[in-house]
Amino acid sequence: MDTALLATGLASAAFVASHLGLSATPLRATLVARLGETGFQILYGLVAVLTLGTLIAAYSQASHQVYLWPPGPGVRHLPLLMMPLALILIAGGVLVPNPSATGMTGALDRPEPAQGVLRITRHPVMWGVGLWAAAHVLANGDLASLLFFGGFLLTALGGAAHLDRRMAAAQGDRWRRFAEATSFVPFAALLAGRQRWAWAELRRPALWGLGVFVLLLVLHPALFGVRPY
Repeated sequence: MDTALLATGLASAAFVASHLGLSATPLRATLVARLGETGFQILYGLVAVLTLGTLIAAYSQASHQVYLWPPGPGVRHLPLLMMPLALILIAGGVLVPNPSATGMTGALDRPEPAQGVLRITRHPVMWGVGLWAAAHVLANGDLASLLFFGGFLLTALGGAAHLDRRMAAAQGDRWRRFAEATSFVPFAALLAGRQRWAWAELRRPALWGLGVFVLLLVLHPALFGVRPY
């Protein structure tokens, strides 16, 4: 194993461990008590930037010839199918106030706290990142990509599960009302009849998400050196 590939694995592990570890309830509570909420957010951001920068630098230098499965046409084009949904979820998660976001718990008291893409999943940004990461793991098929994108996948879905537990403990019945009307897994609440489709609310997220998707298709070769089609 080359040095850069080993560094990618270590940086990915540090990225996952720092994100999930710093947000864990006991450690987070201790740090907030000592640093204050603003100080904790600054520390969290600095650690995130440092580990992410190290991970990107290591991955860019790692060998991409250690294949775990052949990246043939069947999987190589998966991002073309999965990325529109991933980007719509991310765009919608940015555009709609999410009760689980810092400083937005007041949205839990709205008559209908789940709007827009929150009707699809209560963690749209994390699922968007997770779908992006999963699609690229499958499409690339090499060990370096598994280490790199796999770190994002674990962080996104592990972080979403942790956030559910933390919000349930902190907000009690307010959060349970929101959780019962939404779903962790995308579309589960809609299919179960616990949530309703509201197509008008998805118009803006769809326009932004698909717009970014087209832009990335055009710029992907220049930015990342790979044609996605």
